[in-house]
Amino acid sequence: MRLGSIVLVIWLVIGAIAAGQRGYYTRLPSCAGAGTVIAAILAGPLNYAGVNPRVSCH
Repeated sequence: MRLGSIVLVIWLVIGAIAAGQRGYYTRLPSCAGAGTVIAAILAGPLNYAGVNPRVSCH
């Protein structure tokens, strides 16, 4: 259980760093902007493997 929690935290931190490197935190707040930030954080290290999550709100 403890190892899984540590891996989850590391996964989310890597995703937050990737979102910051892409400049997602500097955009104006909107549905699509917030969704893209959340998707990038949840994708974690997959951001560096070519995953580029984008969210659009209609």
